[in-house]
Amino acid sequence: MATKKSNKSLWLMLALIVAIVAVILLLPTGETSKEAETQTEATTLVKAGDTAPDFTVEMIDGSSVTLGSLKGKVVLLNFWATWCPPCREELTHVQTDIIDRFAGKEFVFLPISRGEEREAVEAFRKKTGYAFPMGLDPSHTIYDRYASSYIPRNFVIDQKGKVVLSTVGYDDQEFEQLIQTIEQTLGN
Repeated sequence: MATKKSNKSLWLMLALIVAIVAVILLLPTGETSKEAETQTEATTLVKAGDTAPDFTVEMIDGSSVTLGSLKGKVVLLNFWATWCPPCREELTHVQTDIIDRFAGKEFVFLPISRGEEREAVEAFRKKTGYAFPMGLDPSHTIYDRYASSYIPRNFVIDQKGKVVLSTVGYDDQEFEQLIQTIEQTLGN
């Protein structure tokens, strides 16, 4: 009888320890939104007002696009990855809210997959049914000119090649800000 009681106490003690550890791990780290914003800024290498670094990206269809050749157009440069939940969420809104909305205007949506091989991006496109062009940056060569961490990342680039807005992450407010900035930059 004493053994059953001590085993029960041991299990109870173990459960209590696990609960305490779980609470400690789930507590906020104390990082304020100001600190998070500062960290995001520190990892953004190209900011509003900067000239967007030029690059040539290989597209999923084998063609190439050079950013400099898009001068005269507003460009939404988007860095994303197939494994990134916020990236995938953002991409679900792109066709209707960005591509279709600005069709016929001097606008280009240029999504570039960061750190992934062609096969992963092709499988993702097949699974999702996305037909819009996508660029490949398997070695982060292009991404590393713009940022050092975090995706999704968006850069709205004006007709002269200047960055008008850069954003990190995805939420409804950020996405709406992108749309409004594109409209303003186009002069709508």
